[in-house]
Parts: sequence; C-alpha cells; structure tokens
Amino acid sequence: MKKINPGGNHRLYPFADGVDSKRRSLLAAGAGLGALATGLCSGQAVAQSSYGVQGQLASEIELDYWIDHNGEETRFSIDEQRGKWVFLKCFQNWCPGCHSSGFPTLQKFSAAFHDHPKVAIAAIQTVFEGFQANTKDDVRKLQLQYDLPIIMGHDPGDKNAADGDHRSQTMKLYRTGGTPWLILISPEGQVVYNNFKVDADELIEYIGALVA
Repeated sequence: MKKINPGGNHRLYPFADGVDSKRRSLLAAGAGLGALATGLCSGQAVAQSSYGVQGQLASEIELDYWIDHNGEETRFSIDEQRGKWVFLKCFQNWCPGCHSSGFPTLQKFSAAFHDHPKVAIAAIQTVFEGFQANTKDDVRKLQLQYDLPIIMGHDPGDKNAADGDHRSQTMKLYRTGGTPWLILISPEGQVVYNNFKVDADELIEYIGALVA
C-alpha cells in the first residue's frame, strides 16, 4: 500500500492525476483560500476518497513529547486553540520533500506568525516508516537546524503493529497521506486544508489579512 517517492515526498496513498481545482481548494475558509492549493506537487493530489478530514472538526492530538522553542518539555492542545488559526506541519526527518519544501514553508509561516495572538503553530514528526531514522531526538535537531521558534512534537507510530498499520496517531486521526503534510484549522476548529503543499507566500498573505 505504501508508495514512496525517493526524490521528494514520502506518501502512503496512490495518486490521481488531473484532480480538479475544487478538490484542491481550501474549503470552508472562503473562496480566497482556493488559490493556495496551487503549490501541490507536480499538479497532483491524493485521491479525495483516500485521505483527509477536510470540513470536519479537528481532533485533539495527545502526544507524550512536545518541546517549546528552547527545547524544553511543554504541551500543546488543539482544543485549547479555539479562536485561533492553527497551522500544523507534519514531517519526518528522512523525508527529502520535508527538507526541500516542507521546512522552508514552515520557516516562512513561523517567521510571520509565531508570536501572533490569533495564530498557533506546531510541527509534528508523524512517523510511519524508517523508525530508526525518524526519532524523538531528531525533533530537537531539526528545530535547531531550521531555527524554528515554535512548539514541536513527536508522534512515533507503531513499528510493531500486528496489523501492519504503522501510522502514527496524527496520521490516523487526520488521514494524512504522508510527509510533508499541512493541516490548517480555522478559529472555529474546522479543518479547512489537509494536503501536501501550498504556496507559502499566498498563505501568509491570506492569513495575515484575516488576523490583522
């Protein structure tokens, strides 16, 4: 079932070419968000029936490992972010696409909004493969490498899963398709975007207008 693109993103699900623009839109947040989906890799998207909880209320994510920007243990609650835009970036240390596009997007968005009272940002290592290469220690290393002033977490998955489903909790709750992955949650707690990639500059411009 797992399909990995060794040159870029690490993906779980088969891809469908030619998915129409409506399926790539950031639904429920207004028509202006639709343009942000233009950053999807190679014009492709995961088959709509195969992924995502777009339009649904965001689920709480309960992890044992969260660190603040100083690397100190902390906590992060989706439920407690109501009233804010929530930007969740999912990654794996060994994912080439995370380093080429995922972390640069995260850097840009974090630089713009990490201290904004109406925006919450967190990055989560959502492991479903390469367990020895995507460790808890790597979370802090990446935080330092990319100078990220945000909360980061580690969702380890289950390498010994009897049913062969090694996906982490976040991946199951949000039906993500791999890494890097972006989950955008509205102030009302609704998932309005759930896919691989957006245009970072357009996203920053749009959210900036909403929280000004």
